[in-house]
Amino acid sequence: MLAHDTDEVAGQVAAELRTRGTEVARLNPSAFPSRLTMGARLRDSGTWGGLISGEDGPEVELAGIRAVWQRRASPFVMDERMSSPERAFAYGEARRGFGGVLTSLACCLWVNDPVAAARAAYKPLQLAQAAEVGLAVPATLITSEPRTAYNWAKELRRPIVYKPMNGVAHADEGQVRVVFTAPVADLESLLDPAFGLTAQMLQERVPKAFEARVTVVGSEMFAVRIDAGSTAAQEDWRSDYDALSYSIIELPPDLRAKLLKLMARLGLVYGAFDLIHDTSGRWVFLEVNQGGEFGWIADETGLPIYSAIADLLEKAHDEH
Repeated sequence: MLAHDTDEVAGQVAAELRTRGTEVARLNPSAFPSRLTMGARLRDSGTWGGLISGEDGPEVELAGIRAVWQRRASPFVMDERMSSPERAFAYGEARRGFGGVLTSLACCLWVNDPVAAARAAYKPLQLAQAAEVGLAVPATLITSEPRTAYNWAKELRRPIVYKPMNGVAHADEGQVRVVFTAPVADLESLLDPAFGLTAQMLQERVPKAFEARVTVVGSEMFAVRIDAGSTAAQEDWRSDYDALSYSIIELPPDLRAKLLKLMARLGLVYGAFDLIHDTSGRWVFLEVNQGGEFGWIADETGLPIYSAIADLLEKAHDEH
């Protein structure tokens, strides 16, 4: 397991696997190379052998790894005695060396495969693939041109929202700023020259009956209805968790099939889907987060998602 030291969700899954008799090694990638070392040798067979060793943990044989669960990305910490350019170079080498060896492990299930996960992180790709498998998606524009944005919004003649494409939390000169989905009430604001400083994603504001978080683990699917009790949560439920209520629901078979088809298209074995059930009864795809959190949903509803993750990892272990 590649996870932060304080990751309680990873800890709970690890504990369950150990009770089943499955060997688990938990590593924090940010400990490399100061507290975590790797010695990898390429064999004639084209596979990597060697050890990962940590100050506080057991040695892990690369050849013995059968499944890797990658939680939140954890940056490496480079030695402060190096200059800034040296740290940047060393960071790149660590990423391509430590990460590259792990990525190339043979006979290993990744949750999720790093290459597939990186590709799936592109929201425009997700939306296009979702539409191709038959899922309803919001009318969407991605542009850096103020006039194009303004004209599109005027022609749409429906309320629109701005939505960040790279997650909600962003570092800003020592602070963490959070950018949620936000309504665009004044279309004239789209003509601000600052709009053209980067790519921007605008979508129609889908009228919501309720939203749903659907956690897919392998072929298992856990669907939860989310009802928002505040104005902020109605725009983006992540902005006000205290105002949310949850209930377990069953999805229509055709919708389940399309979600699984999209997972296969994206090469994912784990995904957290965000959907809208609109006021006309239509299900609308918003996004699938390949590393989306599930712990709070499992805790709130009692759904056995921890066990499903353990089952997936254990099955890969047993099959190899």
